Amino acid sequence: MLAILKKEINSFFASPIGYLVIAIFLVLNGLFLWLFKGEFNILNYGFADLSPFFLLAPWILLFLIPAVTMRCFSDEKKQGTLELLLTKPISVLHIVLGKYFGAFILIIIALTPTLLYVYTVYQLGNPVGNLDMDSTVGSYFGLLFLIAAYTSIGVFTSTLSDNQIVAFISAVFICFIFYIGMEGVADFISSHFIEQLGMNAHYKSMSRGVLDTRDIVYFLSVTLFFLILTKLKLNNERK
Repeated sequence: MLAILKKEINSFFASPIGYLVIAIFLVLNGLFLWLFKGEFNILNYGFADLSPFFLLAPWILLFLIPAVTMRCFSDEKKQGTLELLLTKPISVLHIVLGKYFGAFILIIIALTPTLLYVYTVYQLGNPVGNLDMDSTVGSYFGLLFLIAAYTSIGVFTSTLSDNQIVAFISAVFICFIFYIGMEGVADFISSHFIEQLGMNAHYKSMSRGVLDTRDIVYFLSVTLFFLILTKLKLNNERK
């Protein structure tokens, strides 16, 4: 697994992909949070609060993570190296986890510089330090779990086709349904149960600074579910 993980990380940074993902994530967040006027602009928000960032980041990641993961297995299929990879003396689970953690770590690297936002808003507070750290830490944890779930969905959809565009669109669609689609359906039929099936409800709950085990179990369940689907799909490819 570690060999595949290292290979994935090296491949990301041996090409422009890794640097491009980090740059796009930081530039888009920077423009919306500090330059563009609107509801996401922290300087116009009127409070020393990072809520605009935590509202915006899931939408940027909804497109960015599928762009990273779409090549995981689609590229292997297109080049005809998937069969070779599956014949190596390594379990399918380790292959899946190697690919998964490679993409996950890249997104975490892209997220790390945003900690500078915390310091900036902390200094901008009146008085200095007037920032709800519990909510901020909870929101970062929520974002980490959201990234984990998005990444597992993206890795799974990359097994569905040798066309990276198909994998990308499929991942965006499924992530969208899980993030906000369930909430839309829940509002339409007034169902609290359906709302709890969506990521947004659990993400917002964690953003309040309370790490409820129900929210953690939900994200871990979604992540594991799609990783298991990926493993089953590759097992079929191996036969």
